[in-house]
Amino acid sequence: MENKENFKYTYSAKEQDEIKTIRNKYIVSEEKEDKMTQLRRLDASVTKKASRASLILGIIGVLIMGIGMSLVMSDFSKIFGAYENIATPVGIAVGVVGIVLACLAYPLYNRIAKKERARIAPEIIRLSDELMK
Repeated sequence: MENKENFKYTYSAKEQDEIKTIRNKYIVSEEKEDKMTQLRRLDASVTKKASRASLILGIIGVLIMGIGMSLVMSDFSKIFGAYENIATPVGIAVGVVGIVLACLAYPLYNRIAKKERARIAPEIIRLSDELMK
């Protein structure tokens, strides 16, 4: 019985690497981000924010356009009963609203990117000046 108390198990090299990788995820890093990495991160943040907003608007617009198309092309007019002829004009109007929203996605991207670039410009200029010295 005494031998069991002195028993030690060592993990393999592969398992040790995995343990270190998992451990490093939870250690708070004291190291500061270097200036080039910070410059890249700031530059990428401009396009990420603009892309996210324009994609959301574009997808919503395309979905609304699809609803309008389904109203025009399907038998939803039978559901309206006495107002059978209203499904096509309503579907066209809904589809046009969806097309307009989808078309506004690109101008929205440009507007957000321009505002974000103006907001981040002083920091980008400062970092790039420090790096070019």
